[in-house]
Amino acid sequence: MPGNVLVAQSGGPSPVINNSLRGVIEGCKASPSVFGRIYGGWHGIEGVLKEELLDISAQPEQEIKLLANTPAAGAIGTCRYKLKEKQVKDFDRVIEVLRAHDIGFFFYIGGNDSMDTANKVAKTARERGLDLVATGVPKTIDNDVGDSEFKLIDHTPGYGSVARYWAYSVQNANEENAGSCPADPVLVLQVMGRKIGYIPAAARLGDPERRMPLQIYMPESGLALAQLADNVNEEIKRSGRCIVALSEGFDVGDIGARRDSFGHVEFGASDMSAQQIVVSYLNKNGLAARGSARGNLSGTDQRHTTVFASVVDLEEAYQVGLKAAEVARRDGNGWMATILRKPGGAYKVAYDKAPLEKVANSERAFPTAWLSKSKIDVTDDFLKYARPLIGEEWPSIPLENGLQRFARFKPVFAARKCKPYAPEAYGNK
Repeated sequence: MPGNVLVAQSGGPSPVINNSLRGVIEGCKASPSVFGRIYGGWHGIEGVLKEELLDISAQPEQEIKLLANTPAAGAIGTCRYKLKEKQVKDFDRVIEVLRAHDIGFFFYIGGNDSMDTANKVAKTARERGLDLVATGVPKTIDNDVGDSEFKLIDHTPGYGSVARYWAYSVQNANEENAGSCPADPVLVLQVMGRKIGYIPAAARLGDPERRMPLQIYMPESGLALAQLADNVNEEIKRSGRCIVALSEGFDVGDIGARRDSFGHVEFGASDMSAQQIVVSYLNKNGLAARGSARGNLSGTDQRHTTVFASVVDLEEAYQVGLKAAEVARRDGNGWMATILRKPGGAYKVAYDKAPLEKVANSERAFPTAWLSKSKIDVTDDFLKYARPLIGEEWPSIPLENGLQRFARFKPVFAARKCKPYAPEAYGNK
């Protein structure tokens, strides 16, 4: 008898996450003798704990197809809920819900913390004698899942699109700064990326020939605020202006940080931003030109703006979802679908699998060899790595009455079979 499917996602979304969801759904539908009814965990593992299981099999086929160009997490929701070892009741509840709905396959889409959740569910199922196949589907704009040798995974779906966003944003910002520099000689752009510099590094993709007065400040630079100011003023003396691509994780001192349940700083929810502090510091300490420093604070738009999505990223996100369904069917419990780059001059990838236990809570660093000697730029080797990921074309976005047409699932949920339950960590808030 086919096992029912539960797919969920967690962590920050991306412009392509729903194409991975579509890949899982269509991959499962292609093998009806193996996969049964498909449910979506409403807002990730929290929806599983609360037995809120969206019936994806009841959704119109057109809405499934529209997932291809639907960004972010509105289709089935996401969460930032951590299943900690001590939360025994939560693990008991997960198994209870899975048993009650005859779930034989569990897919979790997300980053390193999400792979930890998938791995814990896989281990718990084995320990409890539950016949369950748990499979991870990689997603993170930070590109920090896996190992620094790029052997477990070359890059994560979502990164190519946010890299494209910043390549184009830098191009546009340069036009602004070049025209407005008599009054606003410095433009500071805050970029996502927490502790890892893959996203701010992508700013260089917008100026590979290094013709702009662009400086990139990654967490890995180890530079201080005073050094940043000196560098900016030196650039102003050379060029009359300066564009600063500033990682949100660049050390500017106390920002009144707020943290999520995984312990990660939520920069958009904190009291201050790095960009605000840098702009204020530059203006208070003086620029080597008339005028003021200004700032642009991009927020979640860089991870949910579908018009900037990379067509390469969209295709790979879909294929890795399909691969996850294949891995679950052929290889069983405890794997994550993965993307590996083939050797050679032309950019080509292969889809494979990696053990969940190896990628759970992994945190790949930005290679120090890709950081320039000046610490405010990246090398051409990084550009060779990242350039193919942003693609060559614009995505095709379906429109309806002049507005983007996103997937909209009907609120059809599985009938509850378990008693009401409040996730264990809710009591800690």
